[in-house]
Amino acid sequence: MPPHSSGSSAGTPSDTLTESPADRETELTDREVELIRRDFPGLDAIVNGEPLAYLDSGATAQRPRSVLDAERDFLENSNAAVHRGAHTLAGLATEAYEDARATVAAFVGADPDEIVWTSNATDALNLVAYGIANATHGRGGAAARVFALAPGDEIVVTEAEHHANLIPWQELAAVTGARLRYIAVNDRGTYEVADAASVITERTRIVAFAHVSNVTGFVAPVAEIVALAHARGALVVLDACQAAPHRRLDLAALDVDFAAFSGHKMLGPTGIGVLYGRAELLNALPPFRTGGSMITTVTMEGAEFLPAPQRFEAGTQPVSQAVALAEAIRYLELVGMDRIAAHEDTLAQRMLAGLAEIPGIHVVGPELGVPRAGLVSFDVAGVHAHDVGQFLDAQGIAVRVGHHCAQPLHRRLGLTATTRASTYLYTTEAEVDRFLAAVAGVRPYFGEL
Repeated sequence: MPPHSSGSSAGTPSDTLTESPADRETELTDREVELIRRDFPGLDAIVNGEPLAYLDSGATAQRPRSVLDAERDFLENSNAAVHRGAHTLAGLATEAYEDARATVAAFVGADPDEIVWTSNATDALNLVAYGIANATHGRGGAAARVFALAPGDEIVVTEAEHHANLIPWQELAAVTGARLRYIAVNDRGTYEVADAASVITERTRIVAFAHVSNVTGFVAPVAEIVALAHARGALVVLDACQAAPHRRLDLAALDVDFAAFSGHKMLGPTGIGVLYGRAELLNALPPFRTGGSMITTVTMEGAEFLPAPQRFEAGTQPVSQAVALAEAIRYLELVGMDRIAAHEDTLAQRMLAGLAEIPGIHVVGPELGVPRAGLVSFDVAGVHAHDVGQFLDAQGIAVRVGHHCAQPLHRRLGLTATTRASTYLYTTEAEVDRFLAAVAGVRPYFGEL
C-alpha cells in the first residue's frame, strides 16, 4: 500500500507502506492510486463546477501533505541561516540542509559533493554555460582550461530542446566564437542514434540534450549518445527535468558529466533546482555567481573560492525548499520509481490508443506501442491549442497548451502550438478516459465536423 497521510506528523509519510518495493507488484493498483490521491490536497479542487482532473504534471506537480508539512515544520522549528551561525538553531538548519543534499544525491546515484542547489533547472544549465564562458576568458586557472572553447569548436544540441537547454548554449557560442550545431528530428519529433553520430564530430566539445522530451515524451538513447560524445572528448550535459520525477535515474551509471532537474516537477517546491556534476569537473569549473557563502578568503584585491558544491551557492540558500525536496524524494522512493514509470506508461498508451480513435487528432512523438514518457502532445485539426485548452478547462480538465518552451521543435513539425496532457503517480485511468471523451467533443463544439 502506498504512503497515505491524513494529518500526519511533519515530514513523515504514513507508515502504511509496509512491504518493500521488491515485494510489491510492478505497477500501481487502482486502489493504491486512490490512496495516493488522498495525500494530495490540491487534487480535491473543484474547477468550473467539475472535479479537477490534473493532467499538467509535466509543467509542475502537485505536492503531498508530507512535503508541505516538512517545509512548514522546518520553518516553524529549525529556521536559521546555514553554514554561518554557531548557535544551536543554525547547526540544526545546516544539518537538515546537508541531509537533504545527501538524500538527493542517493536518489540519482551521486555523491553529496556532486549536488549543487540552484533556483531551478534553468539556473543550473546557465551555471554550467556561464562557468564555461568564464573559463574560456581565463577565469579559474589551469584547472579550468579543460572547459575553454575556441572559434571552430562545436556545441551540439537537438532540435527538440526546451529553451532552457538551448538558449544558454546559443549565448555560450556567441561569446566564445564556438559553433552551435543541432541533431535534427524527424516528422514525429524524434531522432535516432545515427542522427546524433552524423553531427557529433572531433570538433564537438559539448553535447547537451534532454533525457525525456517535454513535448513528445521521447526517451533519448542516453547511453549511446554519451558514448559518442566521450569518444570525441566532449562533455555531456543532460536535461533530466522530465526524467528525474518519473523514472529511476542513476547519473553515475549513465556517465554524464553534468545534469539538471527541478524540484517542482517531482512533488517538491518551486524555487529549488539541482545541478549534478562530476566532482572533478565541478571543482575545476569557475563560478559565475559570486558573493557570500562561497568563499574562503576575500581581500580588496580578490577572492578565493570554496570547493564544490558550496562555490556555486552564493548568497542565501534555499534551505526550506531543500528540506521539502528531500521529503518529496522520500515519498517517491516509498511508492517506487519503477512502479511510477510502469503506471505512467500504461496511462500514456491508453491516451494514445484513445486519441487514435478521434478524427482530426494528430499526435506528435513516438507511435502507439513505442516506449515514451507519460505525456502526450497533439494537434486538433482546425482548432487552436488555446481553444482546446479552454474547452477542456471548462470541464475541469487541466492541460498545457502552447509551444511548451520548444519553438524550434514546433516549427519543424509545422505547428504553432500543441495541447499536452501529462500524467503522474496520482493520475487515474478514469481521468484519462474523461480527458479522451472531452477531446472527442472539441471539433464538434467548434463546428469542425
